[in-house]
Amino acid sequence: MILAAVLLNAELQAQQTGNIVEIFGRERTETTSEGTIVHDFTEGLALRNAMRPGMLTGMQDILFWQMATDRFGRPQAGKTLEDTYSINPETFVWEAIEVDTTGFFRGNLNRAYVYTEFESPEETIALLDATGHTRVFINGMPQEGDHYDYAHTLIPFHLKQGLNQFVYTYGRFGRVSSKIVIPEKALQFSPRDMTLPSLIRGERDDKWGAVRVVNASEEYHEGLTIRCVLESGESISYRTEALMPMAVRKMKFRIPYPSRDPRAGSISATVFLEDDRGQEVDRIQIRLNVMDAGKHHERTFVSNIDGSVQYYSVVPSTSNAPNQAFVLSVHGASVEATNQARAYQQKDWGHIIAPTNRRPFGFNWEEWGRLDALEVLHEARKLFPTDTAQTYLTGHSMGGHGSWFLGATYPDKFAAIAPAAGYPDIIGYRRTGTDSLIQANPHFEMIYRGALPGRTLDLVSNYKQSGVYVLHGDADEVVPVTQARLMRGKLGEIHPNFSYYEYPGGTHWYGDHSMDWPPLFDFLRQNTIPPVSQVKDIEFTTASPGVSATNYWISINQQLSSYQHSTIQAKYTNDTIFAETNNIAHLTIMVSLLQPESLTHIHIDGQTFPVQSLRDIHLRRHNQRWNTTGMVHLMEKHPERYGGFKLAFTNNMLFVYATGGSEEENQWYENKARYDAETFLYRGNGSVDVIPDTLFSPQRYRERNVIVYGNADNNHAWSSLLQNSPVQVTSEGISFGNTWMESKSLGTYFIQPRIDSQTASVGVVAGTGPEGMKATFPNDYFSGITGFPDLLIFEVDWIKDGVDGIRVSGFFGNDWSVKNGEFR
Repeated sequence: MILAAVLLNAELQAQQTGNIVEIFGRERTETTSEGTIVHDFTEGLALRNAMRPGMLTGMQDILFWQMATDRFGRPQAGKTLEDTYSINPETFVWEAIEVDTTGFFRGNLNRAYVYTEFESPEETIALLDATGHTRVFINGMPQEGDHYDYAHTLIPFHLKQGLNQFVYTYGRFGRVSSKIVIPEKALQFSPRDMTLPSLIRGERDDKWGAVRVVNASEEYHEGLTIRCVLESGESISYRTEALMPMAVRKMKFRIPYPSRDPRAGSISATVFLEDDRGQEVDRIQIRLNVMDAGKHHERTFVSNIDGSVQYYSVVPSTSNAPNQAFVLSVHGASVEATNQARAYQQKDWGHIIAPTNRRPFGFNWEEWGRLDALEVLHEARKLFPTDTAQTYLTGHSMGGHGSWFLGATYPDKFAAIAPAAGYPDIIGYRRTGTDSLIQANPHFEMIYRGALPGRTLDLVSNYKQSGVYVLHGDADEVVPVTQARLMRGKLGEIHPNFSYYEYPGGTHWYGDHSMDWPPLFDFLRQNTIPPVSQVKDIEFTTASPGVSATNYWISINQQLSSYQHSTIQAKYTNDTIFAETNNIAHLTIMVSLLQPESLTHIHIDGQTFPVQSLRDIHLRRHNQRWNTTGMVHLMEKHPERYGGFKLAFTNNMLFVYATGGSEEENQWYENKARYDAETFLYRGNGSVDVIPDTLFSPQRYRERNVIVYGNADNNHAWSSLLQNSPVQVTSEGISFGNTWMESKSLGTYFIQPRIDSQTASVGVVAGTGPEGMKATFPNDYFSGITGFPDLLIFEVDWIKDGVDGIRVSGFFGNDWSVKNGEFR
């Protein structure tokens, strides 16, 4: 597939049609096959310009603040909202709106709420099939939306007898469509948004696939089996994951290999869903592409982030010669990895591998997008043995940013990087929204620090050890060429090995050669990663060891001040290592990798240590003095478990919701866990295990990260996971170190080590009273841009007022204590 024909006018068309997915190849769902449509919403109300977007801080949401504080009243046309924001207060008025001929509410709906309602004659379980919104509140409960207008989101909900209210927040394109569907079955497949591999002729291993299963019932399902039968008769069964009540989950299954290679370009299969008694519940037809291993194709794997099935696309080398190169190509916003790969002609010297960023928009190649790139780098190397010295990184648009970001974050992994039409830092590329108004707030500092790994411009010196090729069209109106010129100026002052080319008249996309540019690939081939033992001089900066800790023979294990830049300049010469550091508390010099012929001394920050052997050297800084020590203690912060609240959502994470509270508390925390799982499915193609606390066992779920929804009074898992935590949450208040904050309107997010593991973490989403638990509703932590430190404690007013509603923010000490931490 050639991408040029669609990409040239992509951004212009996107502005005209409002639907990028129509351009870049992701299929948009246009029909509802999961049930019967009983109501199309055609009339509603709009509250225009009433939402306040942020960048690092997330969204301010005045309507849900009203819901959380029991101030939300039934809207009426012409009615003025009784409340407003504390910063730059405005008056907001509800206005009547109707759908257009395409069935969408439109008309200045950016930063708007849309309200619809439905009077039901009876109570039943229904599905909300809506598109174009970021989230929806159904009778006061938050659920995931369809921000990018894929029409993939389907939400089971309780349709009450009488009045049902729906409040939609605006999405990317400023339009909303919504309908109510009565499900055909309580448990069924959905044909939307499958993840499927190519079947490769000549390969005889089973493949992974994933399909959505809708549970429109109150039953918790364990023991479900998915059986896949090819049209040629081969069959395989897989006992898949558990499915919580009233949820949609993308569940994995196995695909058998055909006993004979199909000649056709595709093969059909029937996928059966079977209950724990082996009885068929539902079935669905799928079609699998059949490809030659030497042609463009897709492969799947199981992610360590959440156990979900992800895919990557392959542009295999045309040669079987040894020592092939590996080119990691990261795509732009809205682009599927399949289309990214097919913009490249095959090379005879290397394989081009395109990861997904977990979705076409995903996470900006930061956070879980970063982890996806690393997972694919690891997975693809299993199948495509390559010369690791010839590992390269390139990408276009958002993928150009991904190249800048990943290249600066992991400078020893790539011999050269080649961003095309990219921006280095999202802050310099996008407007900051309301963040510019709150930077003086002391809590903003901690939020900024939580996002510091994404400040690529602060890591420019890391590029010096890799080659850099910059490609940009000089007529680019999407990512202005000034972004490339900015980097040309910075690199020109420090870099001995970079090349720069502005394509004359080039727009954002001017054909496949916007990425597949021969001089770019020629430049990549000229560079190799040197053997570690040949690297004698290192200059390395990281914002967090939890994101990036190592560079050749240096490992920064702990910081003096968390999520502040840590730097080291180290040089081996004349039997001595000379080093200057900043903001490093624990450091390892991996002498075993450096392999010096002789090493007699280490001279670091004005101190000199004699070296007695060629073993790895561990140093700890205390009271401005370095001392030799052992490896970092694994119950302290270390690179595999360093903190930053977002990093709790990794390591095959498990969501555990409270059942030991009041009916209102139990319902809220179950829905909050479900909502977070929905969001990670939508934004990150995720599939998270979500269980009630009564089913949690440390032994059964050992070595996994756990997210606890609820507090010590209502979540039964709290005592086994958080008994030693310096932050304790009850229904009456929060204990923070030696400070007791009594209030029923406090919420908190924080991360702590799992006490029965050296690597696993526990994340907490908890509130005190009803207002406190509702204060935890925002899940802006599922973003590639926002900043979250180790701990936030906030009032319910933070939903409306943002950082002004935060009570405590900051980072625990390296021993995970409050006493040795930094807090505002």
